[in-house]
Amino acid sequence: MANVNIKFNGKEFLLSCDDGQEEHLEELLTHINEKFSNLKNDLGNIGENKLLLITSVQIMDEYFETKKKVEQKKNELQNLSNKFRELKSLVYDYRDKKEEEMKELQQDHENFKIEIEKNKEDYEKIIEAAADEIENFVEKANLENPVQ
Repeated sequence: MANVNIKFNGKEFLLSCDDGQEEHLEELLTHINEKFSNLKNDLGNIGENKLLLITSVQIMDEYFETKKKVEQKKNELQNLSNKFRELKSLVYDYRDKKEEEMKELQQDHENFKIEIEKNKEDYEKIIEAAADEIENFVEKANLENPVQ
């Protein structure tokens, strides 16, 4: 344990604190002494006990206001975090949906290519059959009507 000499309201005090906390304790007591002195100047010498009580109330008021603000910021941060998670989920859902649509389009494209190739083959067969029919018709016509 470390000891710290501080001056409060013109009086010297020796306080103990954990090792390494000396600077923090001095800073804290300087702040409290400043508030106490300001109140003493503003209110006059109404008694040390009343001034200490008012100083304590002001410091606690600041503490509670700060605590409320911290809680409010924590809630805002939590809300932002929830919205971010929701947005992230929507992005992943959108990506998955688009990937599925791309797979479907690729499958449709492959099916369409196969259908085109099949139609091409069928068309070639039809053209070939029609050419054979025309050729047979021309041969029959030539046989029935010999050249005159």
